[in-house]
Amino acid sequence: MHFDLISLIKTFSYLGVFTLVFLESGLLIGFLFPGDSLLFTAGFLASQGFLDIYILITGCFIFAVLGDTIGYFIGKKMGPKIFKKNNSIIFNINHLKKAQKFYDKHGGKTIILARFMPIVRAFAPIVAGAGEMDYKKFMIFNLAGGVFWAIGITGAGYYLGSMIPNIDKYLFPIIGIIILASISPALHAILINAEIRASIINKFKKGI
Repeated sequence: MHFDLISLIKTFSYLGVFTLVFLESGLLIGFLFPGDSLLFTAGFLASQGFLDIYILITGCFIFAVLGDTIGYFIGKKMGPKIFKKNNSIIFNINHLKKAQKFYDKHGGKTIILARFMPIVRAFAPIVAGAGEMDYKKFMIFNLAGGVFWAIGITGAGYYLGSMIPNIDKYLFPIIGIIILASISPALHAILINAEIRASIINKFKKGI
């Protein structure tokens, strides 16, 4: 997977990275993209001279904040009607409800925490908009989330790439750990929630 990301980033450069960050932040198709591993790999490539780290982190931050802002206004415009929307290729009502439950539990901090959680990341700002969260409050959390996620993970890739000799040899396991950490909340929920496990088992049986 890391070779695919490296090839993608080298081919499309800043445009590719910024586009994926934007699409992943608060838009309904965001859960389809690599997210954390993309940022880390881009930071690593910057440490190897393929990208400029200052342009990279600035662009990632701007497009992450912009993506969440667009998501907020999508939710605000559609309101409660979005929860009645039918499933499609890029929309799953269960993902939206999962983000809603997370938002109900953590409040505005969801906008920050969701940055590090696939699926929830793409739907959290939409839920905030549909729930009519105060826009100024939303933007504070949005900006903070952009710093921790877009700048933090990209900076971590750059720092490790600069400090550890031959880190490219360890890039695959590092990205694997990042991916595992990203999906661990979902795995934890499956393990402790009998209803979720039963739903997955039933879907599997129907598929058979």
